[in-house]
Amino acid sequence: MGVVEAIDPASPSPCPSPVPGGYRLPRSSTSYSQLQGRGGGPDLELDLGAAAGGVLEGSGMAAERRTPLVDLFCETCSRPWLIGWWDQFKRMLNRELSHLSEMSRSGNQVSEYISTTFLDKQNEVEIPSPTLRERERDKPMCHISGVKKLTHSSSLSINTTMPRFGVKTEQEDALARELDDLNKWGLNIFRLAEFSNNRPLSCIMFAIFQERDLLKTFRIPVDTFVTYVMTLEDHYHANVAYHNSLHAADVTQSTHVLLSTPALDAVFTDLEILAALFAAAIHDVDHPGVSNQFLINTNSELALMYNDESVLENHHLAVGFKLLHEDNCDIFQNLSKRQRQSLRKLVIDMVLATDMSKHMSLLADLKTMVETKKVTSSGVLLLDHYTDRIQVLRNMVHCADLSNPTKPLVVYREWTERIMEEFFRQGDKERERGMEISPMCDKHTASVEKSQVGFIDYIVHPLWETWGDLVHPDAQDILDTLEDNRDWYQSTIPQSPISPPPMPLGPDKRLNACIDKFQFKLTLDDDTEGGQEEEEEEEEEGKTTPNHMVLDCSQGEEEDKKEEEEGEDVVKDDIIEEEGEVGMEEEEEEEKRGVLQRAQSGVEIHSDTSPVEDDEEEDSSSPADDT
Repeated sequence: MGVVEAIDPASPSPCPSPVPGGYRLPRSSTSYSQLQGRGGGPDLELDLGAAAGGVLEGSGMAAERRTPLVDLFCETCSRPWLIGWWDQFKRMLNRELSHLSEMSRSGNQVSEYISTTFLDKQNEVEIPSPTLRERERDKPMCHISGVKKLTHSSSLSINTTMPRFGVKTEQEDALARELDDLNKWGLNIFRLAEFSNNRPLSCIMFAIFQERDLLKTFRIPVDTFVTYVMTLEDHYHANVAYHNSLHAADVTQSTHVLLSTPALDAVFTDLEILAALFAAAIHDVDHPGVSNQFLINTNSELALMYNDESVLENHHLAVGFKLLHEDNCDIFQNLSKRQRQSLRKLVIDMVLATDMSKHMSLLADLKTMVETKKVTSSGVLLLDHYTDRIQVLRNMVHCADLSNPTKPLVVYREWTERIMEEFFRQGDKERERGMEISPMCDKHTASVEKSQVGFIDYIVHPLWETWGDLVHPDAQDILDTLEDNRDWYQSTIPQSPISPPPMPLGPDKRLNACIDKFQFKLTLDDDTEGGQEEEEEEEEEGKTTPNHMVLDCSQGEEEDKKEEEEGEDVVKDDIIEEEGEVGMEEEEEEEKRGVLQRAQSGVEIHSDTSPVEDDEEEDSSSPADDT
């Protein structure tokens, strides 16, 4: 039974629970607090903890695991009495994304990208028939038997000394310094690739397996291991900007660090650790640099082979396991049959979980586990059942796959440039084919800064915040870095050229409007006389104008100009009406000039007082400060 999408959560069944220890959705379960008090408006931020709080209640044991993906219906009234908290969260997220899409064109792109990538909502597009050339181009991707034949084993013969870090490099000392951070979050994988002769995945895998003593535990021959990881790395495409062996190495090292978190100490078996590291290493092998949806929309043979379901993830698994059959590549040769079967099941589970369209269901499962978690007196999680452990492992690899925004800013920015380059290349391919360009793939309209802020607010932060709750307080530093990086990208978003609504006129504003009115009257009166006194009087007025008015006119600040122009337009209209009613009799003109001169004298005297001038200077400088 699937999750109920169209049921009103405010009207659950009033009937008693048919299951002992059951729990139902209360009617007042729609209070969601903000994710954080950061910029961007209260409507744009979410709190998963508040989304789950108060939704589940009942008489069952708090530690009992509840399965959130089951929806039960009352036999009496046919209404659901069990609805998961994530239904509420998904509805709220949909509302927020709809609001985001209405704010601007770039906001619409970010909203579409998040919806189509992480919420399992596929675009409905007309699938064109592939041409013969496209079929020939796609053919090598679809056949697992077409894996490249490589001869790494010939260079690792018995008489050859194994390199210290499993790869040949002339910068071994520099590589050793980088590997000092092997067990730390934020290792710079780009420098490691530079020092390892562009073999980051092979080097990281060798170092981690040595660190964890897995080669000895599972009796993996060293030359077989090095042969396999080099063969695996060669099946990552170096011409793909993001999903290459650098990304695989980064996810593998991140998974290694997460496995070592104190809250998970001694929770997983050696076989489960082996499976998690292997899954991280193969999770994107032979990635073509385009999305699942692109493969589906172009009617590729890979999409046909896997029936449009997690197309690339299934392909990565097939290639990763197929390579074990190559010469001297079976690193699991000394595992028992039962161990091999268990490992394969674990790896398949974890790699399929890297399909971003499964993000919401993974997050729901993780949040449910947080709400019902049990810990020992030392703070270590109690995960007695296999289903609990594999669920944590799935989310762990998923977190590692979405860990770029949690890394040091210099590393994060490099990853951002790479993923956007890959997106833009896909957009170019779609443009060439006459297809609708996918969200965030149009290099002419995409906003990189806004995409990262939205990516963090709606996807990365909720996930990592929930993971932080699970292993509290082990992930606090990671969350702090994530928030700092988010704030940095927020600060780089270009300011909108549209000025804000004019502020209400205060006493000083009214004074400015009065001054503008008198100046305009003077100009209008001089125009009626037609003499050259106009220029002289305007020059005199420029000399006697208060400093803050001169600054407002000379600095050319757009917002202040617009406010002044709007005020002048209103004043002009009023004056024209007054002039039409009064007429241009000579006696009235002289009287107006007298009133005007007296008013100007009063303004000059008043402008010498510091409070008015200081207040107006602060007003005129505030837009620049904000900018």
